[in-house]
Amino acid sequence: MIDDNKFSLMSVLNKFGPFLGLLLIYGLLVAFGPDNFGSAANLETIARQTSIVGIAALGMTLVIILGGIDLSVGSIVALGTVIAASVLQYLVSKTEASSMFDMLSLRADAWMAIVAVVAVLVASAICGVINGLIITKLKVVPFIVTLGTLLLIRGTAKGLANQQKVDAPFSWLNQLLAPPSYEQRWILFAPGVWIMIILALLVICILKYTRFGRHIYAIGSNEQAARLCGIAVEKVKLMVYITAAWLAGIAGILQFSRLSVGDPTVASGMELDVIAAVVIGGGSLSGGEGSVTGTIVGALIMTVIRSGCSQIGLPNWIQEIVTGIIIVMAVTIDRMRHSNTK
Repeated sequence: MIDDNKFSLMSVLNKFGPFLGLLLIYGLLVAFGPDNFGSAANLETIARQTSIVGIAALGMTLVIILGGIDLSVGSIVALGTVIAASVLQYLVSKTEASSMFDMLSLRADAWMAIVAVVAVLVASAICGVINGLIITKLKVVPFIVTLGTLLLIRGTAKGLANQQKVDAPFSWLNQLLAPPSYEQRWILFAPGVWIMIILALLVICILKYTRFGRHIYAIGSNEQAARLCGIAVEKVKLMVYITAAWLAGIAGILQFSRLSVGDPTVASGMELDVIAAVVIGGGSLSGGEGSVTGTIVGALIMTVIRSGCSQIGLPNWIQEIVTGIIIVMAVTIDRMRHSNTK
């Protein structure tokens, strides 16, 4: 009976622990932090700050459920900002030569931004293909592969940008993370936050209602058994790493929206925040476990803590220590959770 109660308590904590943790941390900061921490404006700011890490973490959720890891996420985000800025800059420089530019400026602005988004998604997909093919064809451990592509992609971003920030003309991309105006207050959040919510719902549907999602869980739980069941393991792995790279590319577009420039040095270390968000949300580094809802809650926890530390006035190095402690605790809890179930 005691064991049953203990098991039941563990089940409740596994399911609702991240959400309860978020409420506890937020409540403490509202009670003892700055006066405006619980304001609607600050909540909207936290949501905007969460969107970039949250979208990248959606892809990492798939990878971790699969039993893999992707350390190249932050570099793909940086590459996305550089490509978006470079494409916009190039198209404007070419279009300005036309005498019709002033008349068609609004139209040109729209299609230029669309071309930039497509370019980022294509480049991100290529990064995912590189990761996936090396992992599946050469049978190299994902940690080693993505550690290498982390440097490769980051170096590519710096090379494309000539190791400096890339200025870009204004476009509708710059509005993705802008706070809603007074007239637009009915939408509650910036467009980028709604993009995160829509993508989260899409990934939930993929994991719950598609064969692809069931195969991801099966491979993460027991890869050999999945092979014996006829699952095309290599194909699923390749598609997961491509999807994760796509989502990192979308996060890169939002990062560009936030910065308004292409920055090859941005998002350095973001992969750790993303992994921490997934693990805090109940994902297991051993594979086979994880949820989109938990991941978003984990991303919110990371953002709330960072925002709270910043508003309290703690220096950067203390924020980094706090983040490091959170990551170590998240991995430790994951290991303890698994040792209890064995």
